[in-house]
Amino acid sequence: MASTQSSDSWYASLLGLAESFRISNPPNIRLCIHCLQSIFSFKPPPKIEARTHLQLGNILMTHTKNLDLAKTHLEKAWELSANMTNMDDVKFEAASHLAQMYEKQNQATASKPLLRRAIEISQQSPFWHCRLLFQLAQIHALEKDYLSAISLLGVGVDFAAAAHSEYTTLLFLLSKGMLLLIAKQTKEVHECLSQAGSLIERYSGQAVQKEALKVFFLVLQVCHFLMAGQVKSVKTALKQLQQSIQTITQIHTDEEPQSSNAVDLFQWLPKEHMCVLVYLVTVMHSMQAGYMDKAQKYTDKALMQIEKLKMLDAHPLLSSFQLMLLEHIIMCRLIMGNKTVAIQEIFQACHVCQSQPRLFTTHGAQIHTLLGLYAMSMNCMEAAEAQFKTALRLSESKELSLFINMNLAIVYLRSGRQQELMSLLDRIDPDNLESRSHSLKASACYVRGLQAFFQARYNDAKKYLRETLKMANAEDLNRLTSCSLVLLGHIFLSLGNNQEALNMVSPAMQLAGKIPDVHVQLWASSLLKDLYRLSGDQANEAEGYRLHTSFSQSLLKDHIQSSQLSEHGLIQWTDGPCPFHLNTSSASSHALL
Repeated sequence: MASTQSSDSWYASLLGLAESFRISNPPNIRLCIHCLQSIFSFKPPPKIEARTHLQLGNILMTHTKNLDLAKTHLEKAWELSANMTNMDDVKFEAASHLAQMYEKQNQATASKPLLRRAIEISQQSPFWHCRLLFQLAQIHALEKDYLSAISLLGVGVDFAAAAHSEYTTLLFLLSKGMLLLIAKQTKEVHECLSQAGSLIERYSGQAVQKEALKVFFLVLQVCHFLMAGQVKSVKTALKQLQQSIQTITQIHTDEEPQSSNAVDLFQWLPKEHMCVLVYLVTVMHSMQAGYMDKAQKYTDKALMQIEKLKMLDAHPLLSSFQLMLLEHIIMCRLIMGNKTVAIQEIFQACHVCQSQPRLFTTHGAQIHTLLGLYAMSMNCMEAAEAQFKTALRLSESKELSLFINMNLAIVYLRSGRQQELMSLLDRIDPDNLESRSHSLKASACYVRGLQAFFQARYNDAKKYLRETLKMANAEDLNRLTSCSLVLLGHIFLSLGNNQEALNMVSPAMQLAGKIPDVHVQLWASSLLKDLYRLSGDQANEAEGYRLHTSFSQSLLKDHIQSSQLSEHGLIQWTDGPCPFHLNTSSASSHALL
């Protein structure tokens, strides 16, 4: 009895001393580790030894770069505690952190069997069982093994329901819906979201949890519509989402009683991250609908929020959000004729990826696509082709590959490369697209109309463009509408039908001004100038000439400025790591945030 008491006292003393060093200001991690290591010299009982190995592993993992030693301690903690009773917090925390460590060192093959074993023996510890299921599902999802991840989340749904946790049942169900959405299993997504929607309506838990679940559900609904290119149909869900995020920011969580069910102790996202996510899906919608000013406004707000949050905690998710926001705003800049800022922001996107190499793997195709679009806007057609081919090589998304091929087709059209264009046509045939996206099908019709126009097959061109207009108007795809109208106007002018041409070009000019799309405005003002000259309307001809000159000069000035930036050299990068030595104007690019 006396020896137990003495072992308790020295253990408590060393533990207390270690903790005082850890929380001192500034923390003295070296002495904290020294105190914990001293425990082993007392030949402690296995339970204390296992717990000490876990504490050392956690401290080394969090506060030092000695990850190998951290891993050794966590492995020892798991090995000692795996078969012990009344040690759930040690064994499962050790398993979870050790799996994270393996992941950091690209050893997912070691983390999966470890987590499977931990899941197998954690049935009587509901919180850890759920947490480990989420963790293993995430690893499978990152490896794009969606079938295994979805299956694990399904197990989680059933387990959380049996543990009487409405909240965690819904977290598993919505996470499953998210992966079904990524895996493009449309029918299953619909079933999963319908089930989740009904459960959220009947949810009787805390208000803040209900709103968080509602935000998760509505984000999935909005993404489901946007992935299908249904920009108009999504408006109701988007409005509900924006109202829900306002509600959640006004709830004071400290006033609500905490659940006594350990399985409820999960959080989908902190409120601040949810706000950034809602900004992001709003930007995605604005971009697809052709509201560039709105996209720019919400991007600025979201990036400012990300910068503030990164000062407190540089969570990897924030970098993913930042990268997606940059990808959308870069396209806006190119449409609005601001290539100088666009190329600096592409470089900035590369910097975001540099902080997390995995992002280069998941977003490399998007970055090279943006470089291709930039090169196109600079009339560097060879560079654009090389960038698009690099993007195609890296792309794992059918939708992105289709978008790239459509732009590559425009490069071949503008370069007069008929043979290369013909080899692409099957892949962008609107009647045989692999994608179900409404907006991509409408875009494919436009590209075919453009091809027919270049070949002076005006009747075919009109047929494709009228189909584009019908589809674009059905879902408020404003940019596609303005492009189709101005091209139809050009066709009618070529056919000598000046009044019909004017009926097309005038609304195209107005719509392009609202977006604003400088390239369509330049094209439309050129046609208006000619149309008014042919009709003898000198006043409107002069106005058309003034507008055309203004847009030309603005674009030319930006073109010259952009071509002189060191970042412009990025258009030659098609292989290997990003050439960061080009970053001479990084100060100005970082000032954009």
